[in-house]
Amino acid sequence: MSALGELQRLRGAAPATPRKRDNKAAYLFLLPWFAGLLLFTAGPIAASLALGFTDYNLIQAPTFNGLDNFIRMLGDERLHHALGVTFFYVVVSVPLQLACALALALLLDRGLRGLAFYRSVFYLPSLLGSSVAIAVLWRQIFGAEGLVNQLLATFGIAGKGWISDPSTALGTLVVLNVWTFGAPMVIFLAGLRQIPAMYYEAAATDGAGKGVQFWRITLPLLSPIIFFNLVLQIIHAFQSFTQAFVVSGGSGGPSDSTLFYTLYLYQRGFGNFDMGYASALAWLLLVIIAGFTAINFWAAKFWVTYDD
Repeated sequence: MSALGELQRLRGAAPATPRKRDNKAAYLFLLPWFAGLLLFTAGPIAASLALGFTDYNLIQAPTFNGLDNFIRMLGDERLHHALGVTFFYVVVSVPLQLACALALALLLDRGLRGLAFYRSVFYLPSLLGSSVAIAVLWRQIFGAEGLVNQLLATFGIAGKGWISDPSTALGTLVVLNVWTFGAPMVIFLAGLRQIPAMYYEAAATDGAGKGVQFWRITLPLLSPIIFFNLVLQIIHAFQSFTQAFVVSGGSGGPSDSTLFYTLYLYQRGFGNFDMGYASALAWLLLVIIAGFTAINFWAAKFWVTYDD
């Protein structure tokens, strides 16, 4: 046998390399995660898609009904109203939230004393904003006997039930979402710290003021961070549920003024036991979120600047 053939034979009989052994160990440790992914994520997702084409009430076995659930959406006026409420909530609350987050990040970026403390305090509402406790607190603040009316009374202004009034109920939830600006603020602050100071120094040497520096330097270089926060907060706003459920008592508020899409989905699935229709609604929400995300990525090429 030639020397080359002997070398190939020895290579074929060589024991497993340390890298291959490490890969086997990694897959072994990842096995519980993969099992959880299949059982608790991928499995339910596939099941909800299948149930979207059935008539299912959680008691009897599901029966296939084709596209009936999706056709029903065209004539579901309450669904159309929920979509309108949700779109208004997303379009109004997300820009206001990001504007507040950016403004606070610019303020904290100026080198205040106790920056870590202020950053933690401002971030705290983001941790608690989706909790039931904060939603209950918000209901007490804007109730007929709440803190807002007590504050107005000190100035001789008669308050009202902000949550029970259809004209202001949704606005209170918008304010609640804007108040939870901590997470995007921290991300904005990290982005501001990555902008080289030499750009501002050069602009100041050329006579550019703070306003020009903000529009010509800060916003363009921060645009990838703005885009990142915009996509995440739009997805989060479409998925909002706890606030509307607790504040409205699960009913959708007066005249369905706080009937979020997710709340209506919950009512159909667990209130009316129309789980087939609720599954179809869930997939419609997925399509809506995917559509908004795709539009954002398409529009990003016109305003997002990446500093190479």
